[in-house]
Amino acid sequence: MHTSEWYALSLIALEGGLTSGELATRTGLTTGATTRLIDRLERAGYARRAADPADRRRVVVEPVPDALARIEEVVGPARRHIAEVLSRDTTEQRGLLFHYFEHAAPAFRAATEEIRKTIPRRRKAAKAKDDH
Repeated sequence: MHTSEWYALSLIALEGGLTSGELATRTGLTTGATTRLIDRLERAGYARRAADPADRRRVVVEPVPDALARIEEVVGPARRHIAEVLSRDTTEQRGLLFHYFEHAAPAFRAATEEIRKTIPRRRKAAKAKDDH
């Protein structure tokens, strides 16, 4: 499983399910890349698409419960080693780390959105320059 798939599946599992749009926003992927990621998670048996009970026109991507147990077998050793590393830090040090990541992740998502908004303009400007 690639890191983007693991991250997406972690988000889906933590939330109990996300729409593809929510998943795209949270991961910073384009909608097309998110669709392909969801397809891979479905093929691997980790997630499934289900109708949103609140709005049947929407689709929610939800984790497959039995698959999460299989994942734990794979990532268990990594989690154990990371827990060991974190156990060496004081509560204050861990708090600082968690504070950083809590605020850095949204900052990176915001930066990703800014970059996405400028890319089409850059391409149009480059194409216009090439046409002259």
